[in-house]
Amino acid sequence: MATQERPSSPEPVVIAPTAEHTATVIFVHGLGQLNSSWVPTLRRVAERLSGVKWVLPQAPDAPVTFSQERRSPSWFNIVSLPPCNGYDEAGVSASVARLENLIISEVRQGTPSTKIVLVGFSQGASLSLMTALTTLHELGGVASLSGWIPQQSRQAMQQIEPSLPVFWAHGTVDDEVPLSYGEECVSFLRNTLRMPSDNISFKTYEGLGHDVNETALNDLAAWLSTVLSS
Repeated sequence: MATQERPSSPEPVVIAPTAEHTATVIFVHGLGQLNSSWVPTLRRVAERLSGVKWVLPQAPDAPVTFSQERRSPSWFNIVSLPPCNGYDEAGVSASVARLENLIISEVRQGTPSTKIVLVGFSQGASLSLMTALTTLHELGGVASLSGWIPQQSRQAMQQIEPSLPVFWAHGTVDDEVPLSYGEECVSFLRNTLRMPSDNISFKTYEGLGHDVNETALNDLAAWLSTVLSS
């Protein structure tokens, strides 16, 4: 799938820790979203994790085939929803490199990679998973909120054999990235990547669509507290 040149992005939004900085969460928004729109939601989680710094990168505007080539914030191009057709290798590579650079920046500032967690929603979850499951950095974990793992990205994951903690939250009535996608991806983690079952927390939310709710945020906060305190 061809993709046009991707313009540069603005600086990430940062939610500063309210106590001594001990860990960093890099939160990756979904297709068509602004990082700033997530700040009120994430503050509710951040309040329970006083030593955590939150870094929210912003995707560049680019034409999206699914949206009739209209420009919108996107980490990579998608053709359809559910996201089963096409693979924007150039866009994925550029965005994975962007997250890798954020990880490196945090490490250089003194945060151990094991205290860095990637969290994403929808397309941002997909990017977070592709990055966390192929990086050579030993991360503290990765969390997917209504996400998926593109088939074309999976071979690289099998070469790395990642074993980091994974949190996966998915609504039972998600009509954009159906629950069956989440179930299949978790099966891939368990059965193909042979990730220990204890490393994977898979949560479903009755009646929830392509969104997050208070219960999912509470579960995410509890999981983050656990993986960042170990």
